[in-house]
Amino acid sequence: MRTTYMAKESDIERSWYIIDAAGLPLGRVASEVARILRGKHKPIYTPHLDTGDFVIVVNAKDVVLTGNKLQQKFYYRHSGYPGGLKKVRYDTLLRLKPELVFQLAVKRMLPANRLGRAMLKKLKVYAGPDHPHEAQKPVNWTVNLKRVAQ
Repeated sequence: MRTTYMAKESDIERSWYIIDAAGLPLGRVASEVARILRGKHKPIYTPHLDTGDFVIVVNAKDVVLTGNKLQQKFYYRHSGYPGGLKKVRYDTLLRLKPELVFQLAVKRMLPANRLGRAMLKKLKVYAGPDHPHEAQKPVNWTVNLKRVAQ
């Protein structure tokens, strides 16, 4: 009889990866980042545990939205009061807060529970090419757009 492997907390080893998002489509890069944060790239992936790695995303301001999404897509938020709906176009949001655009894209691809929130804490997003995580010795991760598109 075969048994399904279930990882334990002691089995999890976390690595640091750095992804350069310059010139890449937002959704494609965000789905790859979400996959790494969940740990689906590892053979010890277990759905109910956080087996993922840390991800540093640089050049978030240079990410690309395809088609007319820059002008037609909106970010909505609500204050909770009547008439409190605010909306901001993505070209404005990308100019003012590029880190938020990327974090929201990844957050919405993760589970909507405490496990997803724990995974999101391992994501570090920076608008420019500099980051303060050199001590962790991050490894470059290249996003293969053909594999992500399948």
